[in-house]
Amino acid sequence: MTFKIFFRWVAWLLVLAIAIFTLAPIEFRPISAAPASLERFAAFSAIGAAFCLGYPKHRLHIFALLIGIVGFLEVAQNYVPGRHGRLPDGLVKASGTLLGVAFATFVTRYRQVP
Repeated sequence: MTFKIFFRWVAWLLVLAIAIFTLAPIEFRPISAAPASLERFAAFSAIGAAFCLGYPKHRLHIFALLIGIVGFLEVAQNYVPGRHGRLPDGLVKASGTLLGVAFATFVTRYRQVP
């Protein structure tokens, strides 16, 4: 398995996991000692980095796709009993996505320099 294919699998599995936990009842949401905003930020940073490492030539499209996924999940939460989508949560997730994309961009550029 190549580097790109590995990160493609990781990225799509992370999106699937986040979608399930976001749209499931609140009792099924994993809880850590970290603040919820930090959890959201870290999750979407990982997704952004994984997608950009898996699809390095499509960073702008990936960023747009992930912002769309963030928006979709926030809106979709409003249709799940006991859940609510909020703009501040979406902004935290979008910021995490941006950091993940920027990190992956830095890593791939750094790796290519002899």
